Amino acid sequence: MAAGAQTRAIKFTEFDLPNGLHVILHEDRSTPIVAVGVMYHVGSKDEARDRRGFAHFFEHLLFEGSDNIGRGEYSKYVEKAGGVLNANTTGDRTYYYEVLPSNQLDLGLWLESERMMHAKVETKGIETQREVVKEERRQRYENQPYGSILPEVLKRAYTVHPYQWPTIGYMEDLNAATEKDYKKFYKTFYVPNNAVLVLAGDFDAKQATGDLKKYFADIPKGGEIPRNKAVEPPMKGEVRDTVYDKIQLPAVVQAYRIPALGTPDFYAVDMLNRLLSNGNSSRLVKNVKDAEQKAVYVGSFSLPFEDPGLAIAFAVANMGVAPDSLEASMDRQFALVRNEAVPEAELAKLKVQIETEHAMDNSKMAGIANNLANAYTFLGGTDKVNTEVDQYLAVTTADLQRVARKYFVPANRVVLYYLPLNQKK
Repeated sequence: MAAGAQTRAIKFTEFDLPNGLHVILHEDRSTPIVAVGVMYHVGSKDEARDRRGFAHFFEHLLFEGSDNIGRGEYSKYVEKAGGVLNANTTGDRTYYYEVLPSNQLDLGLWLESERMMHAKVETKGIETQREVVKEERRQRYENQPYGSILPEVLKRAYTVHPYQWPTIGYMEDLNAATEKDYKKFYKTFYVPNNAVLVLAGDFDAKQATGDLKKYFADIPKGGEIPRNKAVEPPMKGEVRDTVYDKIQLPAVVQAYRIPALGTPDFYAVDMLNRLLSNGNSSRLVKNVKDAEQKAVYVGSFSLPFEDPGLAIAFAVANMGVAPDSLEASMDRQFALVRNEAVPEAELAKLKVQIETEHAMDNSKMAGIANNLANAYTFLGGTDKVNTEVDQYLAVTTADLQRVARKYFVPANRVVLYYLPLNQKK
């Protein structure tokens, strides 16, 4: 397996247990730590329309304990062993991991096997975590200036696909759900044949294989995993709307539909999004914010989804700047990449940034474990962990102009004006 760019190849072995659990091992004896990661192929797009937020809720709920782990004891086990743990959820997957001293690998395997087999999915924990999620929702979305941007964009950018709701979901759905609903979700998706287990770091592969079989081999295989089959139709034209919020300065949000993660066009589109909006030397920052002084802040992010996602750019207007003036300034930068080829030197600089990011991400066992799981689950094979960066490095200036003309066009976007509540008539 040869790696592209200037980075060292990540060596690994992989196999399936009879129950369908896919196992990936990356042995690196240089530092006495080991990362244990389990990625479940379930995210917010796999939820029922009246049970939005289940995937993210389970990210919290499955730290509540198990038949053999007391309530709230998960983190204590890891912290006492000198490790760290965390989890995160997207529209497509839920990922749990621990980073531990290598002599505590057994602990990590036990904790994750308990999560997969014996998690406490019961009323007391459900009610506790509902309050946690409510507070998270208030902090991240409801009480944060411009915090509602993502939910407001998603519900306009998608009409049939479950990406139309945010990962955090809606409290009315979580409140309406019964213990039976939660147990059904757990038994459907938290099964070995819907998961990949990754070990990365300081361990002996032969011994670790025996250990993980001890913990995971007897977990029963689940049924066939129900997959979301919704296909979002192409946009029929630009969608425009106004959102009134508890803010002082207006903002303009532009969300463009982009191809799915792993497809050839995705890498060119993602690079173009970075070129326009990421970092102080990006075009929107240099021109809209610094040169024209139309904005106090400009940012962007891609949503690299398993199905076609979004590239979202947003700018907060400078004092006295009208939203339409700010939008015109942003539009000029998008028009420029459609009409003129990006200079080779600018593209080369961007590729260096991407190579550096890639190397940094793979400099830690936690990053390697996540990238191996992601490559297996979404990129068509674990070996893509060593070649995905080549997809970025192969992008040409002609590719950037081509995808700009195809995807970064007004007919393929949602535009929102964020205005202060006192401007509402």
